[in-house]
Amino acid sequence: MVEELAQAQSAVAACVDVPAWALTESDLVAALDAAHRLEQRLAAVKLALVREVHGRGTAVAQGASSTAVWLRERLRIAMPAARRLVDLAGMLDAGAPGVRAALAAGDISVQQARVIADTVETVHAAAGVEAADKAAGVLIEWAGQFEPTLLRKLSTRILEHVAPEIADAAARAALDAEAQRAARDRHVTLSEQHDGRLRLTGSLDAETAGLLRAAIDPLTAPSGPDDARTPGQRRHDALADLCRLALRTGELPAHGTEPAQIVITTHYDTLTQHLNAGTLDTGLHLTPDTVRRLACDAAILPTVLNTTGQVLDVGRQRRLITGPLRRALVIRDRGCTFPGCDRPPRWCDAHHIHHWTNGGTTNLHNAVLLCGHHHRHIHHSDWTVRLAGDGHPEFVPPAWLDPDQLPRRNHYHRRT
Repeated sequence: MVEELAQAQSAVAACVDVPAWALTESDLVAALDAAHRLEQRLAAVKLALVREVHGRGTAVAQGASSTAVWLRERLRIAMPAARRLVDLAGMLDAGAPGVRAALAAGDISVQQARVIADTVETVHAAAGVEAADKAAGVLIEWAGQFEPTLLRKLSTRILEHVAPEIADAAARAALDAEAQRAARDRHVTLSEQHDGRLRLTGSLDAETAGLLRAAIDPLTAPSGPDDARTPGQRRHDALADLCRLALRTGELPAHGTEPAQIVITTHYDTLTQHLNAGTLDTGLHLTPDTVRRLACDAAILPTVLNTTGQVLDVGRQRRLITGPLRRALVIRDRGCTFPGCDRPPRWCDAHHIHHWTNGGTTNLHNAVLLCGHHHRHIHHSDWTVRLAGDGHPEFVPPAWLDPDQLPRRNHYHRRT
């Protein structure tokens, strides 16, 4: 397969520099159709490979917390795209061989394959294998005429075509299946933008959507006739108010042994002189005005830093890495330090590089932040962690993974 794919790459490379302007109109359209068809067929191959990687446990064996995380690092794709690859690969492998074959032939697109696979799964649960196979055939035929959005709308009535005798009963079952799918697909994604803002996206199930609306709607009303905020801006501000209210209750669970809170790092002298910005423990930057406003209602926890920003003294602690020492660790590591992990400090444990039980000390030079998965992994694998010359953690992979054992670092939490 590797040799065949290499030949395919060569063939595609030969087309890259061919001037499209030299093609006749009919050849231009034919080339576009052929490129699209080839893209779908390659997608079928890619999904089969993803399914095998997932089935073998390759990702977890190499230290990743999931196949999706491993794909993000390996293929350099966004996390939602990685999750969709894993999900669709599993669906096509589990119960939609006809859909897989249509994709491999280039007869349907990846987006259409997802719609059909979802529908086939629902029909199979409601009416059995035979009806599911019929549904797949009908939808594959319809895919030649309709794009994914229309295809999904049509798929809601597929049982009237393949199993009319049970269509009414199955419609109720389909509602249940849709609720289960909503529960499966529920997620909220926080994506850091290049300017420090967060993009909030997600999909809420019906119950959670109702809860959010009930909580946020009273806070979204205009504050008065002179309120110039857009509806979107009012919803943004209402969400911020909800978070402030939740933090003030003091009832939120702790994160990494610390109470739920926001932590801002700045220089004390620049704070008092009304200069400079601050940095949240999530890595986002705040303006000087915002830092000063938040400091009015905050505890000031001094931490000594040297000229390179390294924490030198945060007080003495014993075995547990808590309080000032943990805050210093958060300032330095900014999240899980294992290569490729983007989990924030609130999800992390403090790990002794030289184990406490083996005589290791509890200080900043013998500690790193690790999320729960990678904390377990580092204790039960051949990976080793150490502090490099600049005082930041680096990880040495086992020889079976990298014969040269070149040290690796996490780049997700860098500030520059």
